[in-house]
Amino acid sequence: MKRGRKKGENMAGQSNTERIIAIDVLRGFALLGILLVNMPYFSSSVLYDRKGFNGLDHWTATAIDIACEASFYPLFAFLFGFSMIMFRDRLRQRQLPFIRIFARRFMFLLVVGLIHAFLIWFGDILISYALVGGILLLFAHARPRAWLAGAIICFSVLHFSVVLLLGMTSGLEGTKGADHGNAALAVKALHHYQNGTLSDIFWQRWNDWMYVNGSGGLLFTVATMLPLCLFGGYVAQKRWVEEADRYTGVIRQVALLSLIAGLFLKTLPYFTIDNEFTAYIQHIFGGTSLACFYGTVILLLLQKNWWKQKLMIFQYIGKMSLTNYLLQSIVCTMLFYHYGLGWYGKMSMFAGTLLAIILYSVQLVISRQWLRHFQFGPMEWIWRCVSYGKRWAIYKQKRPS
Repeated sequence: MKRGRKKGENMAGQSNTERIIAIDVLRGFALLGILLVNMPYFSSSVLYDRKGFNGLDHWTATAIDIACEASFYPLFAFLFGFSMIMFRDRLRQRQLPFIRIFARRFMFLLVVGLIHAFLIWFGDILISYALVGGILLLFAHARPRAWLAGAIICFSVLHFSVVLLLGMTSGLEGTKGADHGNAALAVKALHHYQNGTLSDIFWQRWNDWMYVNGSGGLLFTVATMLPLCLFGGYVAQKRWVEEADRYTGVIRQVALLSLIAGLFLKTLPYFTIDNEFTAYIQHIFGGTSLACFYGTVILLLLQKNWWKQKLMIFQYIGKMSLTNYLLQSIVCTMLFYHYGLGWYGKMSMFAGTLLAIILYSVQLVISRQWLRHFQFGPMEWIWRCVSYGKRWAIYKQKRPS
């Protein structure tokens, strides 16, 4: 894309002519991976007791572990930081107070995240994004090199420190093929979600959230996402996505190297020792590497007309990412919890994966139909109105014939 072409803007609520379509495609693709990873947590008590799978379920779980686990939230975090810069630049062009507008955006995201976490599903990530967004405001006036330096420092200090600590404590001991868990907590979760009252389900949801986010869990999640968001903001300021055709050779090399590194690190526990040390390397370094591969290969494929036509379908769900993310939680909890169909603990890993693909496909169709008539998704529209402090038209204006 030439430097004089109009910049895109990629937070909720921009017109199609102002958007960077590649970002919508990436976001839509990432939602599929996130749903595939989340489905076992929607449908069973793997949070507490990840028992071994057999047959087709074993191969399904292995495929998701290697291809999806910890490989899509880095992509989403990157896009979050990227979109923040796009939105900031648009507000500057309009001479609007972007700090105030961003503060309202992140406060809204925090409120939605709290509702989602404690009234719908414990596995919410919006709270973490809202907190990361508040930190990113400290970089609002910083130069691109500050965003890059912050990303490198935050990532290195956090993760290499953890790797060093785990390397000293884990040693060469492993539990390959075994899973540590708490069977008592798993049984309790199964009982409450499958047969419990609304009160039982609420408190189980609360306990699940605290199990994941308590004792520093939320802080660690924020610290893990921050460097990825900072790097996304850096890339946005360097305009590498808009001008991807100028860097095809470099992007191709990055894609190849990240694929090799990603596959090697993601399979590390399978051919070495399976313990906390190798699992951490698998998820943090392997997951981030594979996320880099997904992002770069999609940018390359979008330069090919045939592939671009096929991949463009992802843009519709990507433009409504907040709506579709929440909708996934609502539909899945209605299917699996007692106040819905009560399927919790009754679906195999393979069947759950098929269900995730079907649900995502339905979302693709609905999103495409919705955006034929409306400018924004429902939640994106509310988010935009709250951010700007005024009501925006949601219907598309009909073009004169």
